[in-house]
Amino acid sequence: MISIVIAEDQRMLLGALGSLLELENDMEVAGEARNGEEALSLVRRHHPDICIMDIEMPIKNGLDAAEELKDDPCKVIVLTTFARTGYFERARKADVSGYLLKDSPSEDLANSIRTIMNGNRIYAPELVDMAYDHSNPVTEREEQVMKLIAEGKNTKEIANWLYLTNGTVRNYVSVILDKLEVTNRIEAVSKVKEKGWLP
Repeated sequence: MISIVIAEDQRMLLGALGSLLELENDMEVAGEARNGEEALSLVRRHHPDICIMDIEMPIKNGLDAAEELKDDPCKVIVLTTFARTGYFERARKADVSGYLLKDSPSEDLANSIRTIMNGNRIYAPELVDMAYDHSNPVTEREEQVMKLIAEGKNTKEIANWLYLTNGTVRNYVSVILDKLEVTNRIEAVSKVKEKGWLP
C-alpha cells in the first residue's frame, strides 16, 4: 500500500485529491496538511512513501518544505498551478521526484505516483521545455542584489548590506537590468517574481 500525505491550502481541492487517491486500491492517504509546516510534521509522524505538495501555501511554502525533505526517504511530488521556470529549478535542486500541473487529467496523478514509486521521476513536459528555453540568467551574487532590491533597499543600503561600494552595486544593477531585458528596478522585481526566480 502506497502511503501518501497531501499538502494543499485550498480546502476543497485538498478534500478532492484525498478522495480521488483513496479510490485507488493500492493507495491510502495518511494525512492532509494546509501548509508546508503541517506537511513536514505529518511526514515526520507518519513516514509516508509520497508527499504531494502545493507550492504557494501560507506559513511555509511547498518548495521550502521540499528542501527540508531532500534527505528524507519520502518522495516529494510538487502539484501546482504554476508553470514557472524558477519554481521548477528550485524543485529540481530540492530533488523532488515529480513536478505536475493541476490542470493535468486526474488519472495522471495516480499513474505518476506508481511510476515514481518504481524509481522514476516525472516532470510536466511544458516545464522541461521552459527550463531549457529560459533558465535564470543572473548569477548568485546578482540574485543577492535582486533580493535586496525586492525588499525595497536603495543602492546605499544594498552596498552596506553586501559590503560593496555604491559604484559596484550600481554596476550589478545595470548588468541585472540588461540581462533581464528591463529598463528599471520595478520591472526587474516584477519579472523575477513572475518567473519564480526569487526564492
